[in-house]
Formats: sequence, structure tokens, C-alpha cells
Amino acid sequence: MAPRLAPLLALSLLFLWTSPALGNANDAEDCCLTVTKRPIPGSIVRSFHYLLLKDGCRVSAVVFTTLRGHQICAPLDRPWALRIIRRLEKASAKSKSHQK
Repeated sequence: MAPRLAPLLALSLLFLWTSPALGNANDAEDCCLTVTKRPIPGSIVRSFHYLLLKDGCRVSAVVFTTLRGHQICAPLDRPWALRIIRRLEKASAKSKSHQK
């Protein structure tokens, strides 16, 4: 009887693994599962975006993309993360004013 259950179990797991997160169309891979507690150097960060609870994520975070393309999840409330965000926003505003 156990050999009959194995394919059904495998199919069920495959369906659960590929289905969207409950309550939203976000895939779990689009969300941060944890955030780093260690500060990262702002000089290695080129951009950021937010992943929030309202987006269907279990952890709200800011995701920093490094110059090498790595993504690092960071807490929204840490002073070091806020400094990086402000610097990037300031640089973005400055470049937009130069483009006009």
C-alpha cells in the first residue's frame, strides 16, 4: 500500500512547492525569510527595494542590491539601513535633476 502513496505524496508536494503564497500572487522566493543583523557597507550598494507584509511577505525588509548583483535583506528599522536608503535616494534625486 505504501508504494501507491509515494506518487500521490510527491505530486502533492510539487503542487504546494509551485503554488503562489496564500493570500497574494507573490512567490515565496520574492520575500525575505530573514534579515541580516550585521551592518553592510553602503559603498557596496547600488540600489534597493522594499518587500513588505502587505506584499504577502512574512518579514518586512529592505533588499539591497550590491554592485556585484547580490541581494541582501536588511531590517527596515536599523540606523545603518536607513542611512544607506537616504544616500541612495539622494543620489537618485541628484542624477534626475542633472538629466533635465
